[in-house]
Amino acid sequence: MPKSKRAKIVSLTKVAKKTKEHKSALIQEVQENADKWQYCWLFEVGNMRNAHLKTVRKLWKDTARIFFGRGAVMAKALGTTPEEEHRPGLHKLASQIKGQVGLFFTDSPPQEVIDWFADFQQPDFARTGNRASRTVVIPSGPVMQQHSVPPEPFPHNEEPQLRRLGLRTRMERGVPTLDVPHTVCQKGKTLSPEQTQLLKLVGIKMVKFRVGLRARWDAATGEVEQIEGQEIVEEEEDAEDADEADEQMSE
Repeated sequence: MPKSKRAKIVSLTKVAKKTKEHKSALIQEVQENADKWQYCWLFEVGNMRNAHLKTVRKLWKDTARIFFGRGAVMAKALGTTPEEEHRPGLHKLASQIKGQVGLFFTDSPPQEVIDWFADFQQPDFARTGNRASRTVVIPSGPVMQQHSVPPEPFPHNEEPQLRRLGLRTRMERGVPTLDVPHTVCQKGKTLSPEQTQLLKLVGIKMVKFRVGLRARWDAATGEVEQIEGQEIVEEEEDAEDADEADEQMSE
C-alpha cells in the first residue's frame, strides 16, 4: 500500500534561515537611520529579556529607532573601515560591535539619554546559570507566595511541585508547610534549574534588566565618544541587603 502524503513528518524545530535579501534590507534600514538621526549610540544589555527591550522600544517609539542583534550585519551597515563607512566616523562605532549589543538612533540630547537609561531598570526572575545576588531562606511554617500583597500560602495542589523542587513539606490544614527552614540559594553561587524555578514560584526576582551605553557617534562632527560609568557589571546586593547575612521571607 502506498504511503499517504498526509503522513509526511514535518519538523517543528526548523527555522527558516535569513536570506541575503533579509540582510540587505537590514543594512539599508540601518543606513537610512544613520542618515536620519543626529546621534547613534552603541548599547549593551544586562540580563536580556525580550519583553523589557520591547518596553524600551515602546517608550522611545516616537523619538528613536533601535536595532538589536545580528552584530555582523549592523557593523557591515555602518562600515568597518574608513573606506567602507556609511558616514564619517561610523567605522569607529562599528569596530566596537561585539557580544549582546545594539544601536540606538535618536535626536534627543545626550545627557537626557544617559540619565534615562541610568534610571531604567526592570527586575526579573533569575535564569539557570545566573549567580545568586543574595541568600534566600524560606522559614519554617506555611510556604508563602511573595507575588501577592500581603503574601499568601501556596494552595494544596502545588505541594507535589514544591517537593519536586527540594522542599520537604507536609500538609497542615490543606497548606504546604515546612517544619524547618529551607535554604533556596546562597549568595554568589550559580543557580540550578530547580533553584530558579523555586525562586520564580515563590516570587523572588533576583536580577535586573539594564541597558548600558558604551559609545555615541555624533553626525555633526563624525566623532565617537566613549561613555564612562554605564558598563553592565555583575549585580551586587542593595546596600540594605548587604547588612544582612540572608533574606528571610516574610511569614
